[in-house]
Amino acid sequence: MVPRRRSQSGHDRPVCDSRCVHVAVVGGGISGLAAAWFLSQADDPPRLTVLEAGVEVGGKLRLGDLAGHAVDAGAESMLARRPEASDLVRAVGRAQSLEPPVTSAARLLVDGTLRPFPAGTLMGIPGDMPALARSGVLTRRGMARARAEAALPSAAQRGDVSVGRLVTSRFGHEVTERLVEPLLGGVYAGHADRISLAAAVPAVAAARDRGQRLSAAVRDLGRAGGGSADGSAPFVGLVGGLGTFPPRLAAVSGADVRTRTTVRALHRTVEGRWLLETGPVPRTETLGADAVVLAVPAAAASRLLRPVVPAAAALLDVVEYASVAVVALGYRSADLPAGVLQGSGHLVPPREGREVKAVTYASRKWRWLAESVPDLVVVRMSVGRMGEQRVLQRDDSDLVALGADDLADVLGLQARPVAGSVFRWGGALPQYTVGHVSRAQRVHGLLGAERGLALCGAALDGVGIPACISSARSAADAVLRSLRPDATMAP
Repeated sequence: MVPRRRSQSGHDRPVCDSRCVHVAVVGGGISGLAAAWFLSQADDPPRLTVLEAGVEVGGKLRLGDLAGHAVDAGAESMLARRPEASDLVRAVGRAQSLEPPVTSAARLLVDGTLRPFPAGTLMGIPGDMPALARSGVLTRRGMARARAEAALPSAAQRGDVSVGRLVTSRFGHEVTERLVEPLLGGVYAGHADRISLAAAVPAVAAARDRGQRLSAAVRDLGRAGGGSADGSAPFVGLVGGLGTFPPRLAAVSGADVRTRTTVRALHRTVEGRWLLETGPVPRTETLGADAVVLAVPAAAASRLLRPVVPAAAALLDVVEYASVAVVALGYRSADLPAGVLQGSGHLVPPREGREVKAVTYASRKWRWLAESVPDLVVVRMSVGRMGEQRVLQRDDSDLVALGADDLADVLGLQARPVAGSVFRWGGALPQYTVGHVSRAQRVHGLLGAERGLALCGAALDGVGIPACISSARSAADAVLRSLRPDATMAP
């Protein structure tokens, strides 16, 4: 009799041994761990090995230390309107940890003054002109130009284009510079004149292809649930921080997780299996697998794929990455005047000439953080955009001072932080330049022709956590079906 194990959903599943199909997942970030978990939910699950080069799993989801307190060192929230992330949290038994922000009302720094970020926008593209006017973000001339979009001929146009090029042609340069740029800087650490419309805002790209005006498209998407028309929070976090989730996911997947394990080469055997070379060069080890899921950045994926699918490797070589740093500051609660931190934080357009591009008032945004660290107010700041690496060459103490000085200047603070930590993310955010979607489709098509090989994660399919999880599920399903066409995974 085949032994069984109890799954998170309460169903008995077979325990796999060395005779089972073996799937190796390269990369222990959220994409790789999600792929392993989805594979573990198959009706006849394979034996799973996750190979992570770093000292711990989680990728950009991990905890850092600020004055002895755990804070998110990378991403701190997940998009709530896409269900994949929240559904996975519930599936692994952490539903009670899902927590919406206390407030999601952000502000925008315009000409040195903080103004409310206008409602009714999508990636900064406006759909509610009265709300835009009330915000005071645009000049009188800029507002008149934005309103004129409704009278322009339809936006019908085929082919991808940068977000900045299209938005400027429709609404004028102020909307691009003051609204779109800070949002793209926050999501991609990129620039509007380079980021692909089809990749960053596919729903708007589809509306444009249908000939719909962009402001009308944004309004329709808001009413359909693509915006915030129902008033619910657009993001959700986890009690204790998102960094608590990857270890849980790794544990419940049942995978053999090996950290400090770099995969140096990938080969196809004559029998159609895969060989992965790991370990230091003098003492290289070989791991055999029936299928491989790559969940690594584009450069690493390209290096591994070059000997086996060179055309896919060449397409991955096009993907550039931006480096960023998160600066976490801690202030004594008693030192901050009441009301100085309003809303969830503020965004900073590049035109302001500042090196801090976004600030989150973390203790005001997350109830769990305020309650667990009541005497310390945590503020997180993001530094670094594509092509602007010089600021990241400063040492930690300089970046902490930079962040404190910037916050003092913007908010008029007299208080200084009593704690500061810097979390660096070199090559963290892929740049989805014009044509990215078609390149991604070609890569997936090339890998789909190889039995038991798939790629998932932010390199191609979206930088948000729900997008990474969706990509992981697709990769898991692809390799499973290539091995067993009748295989199924739990919903």
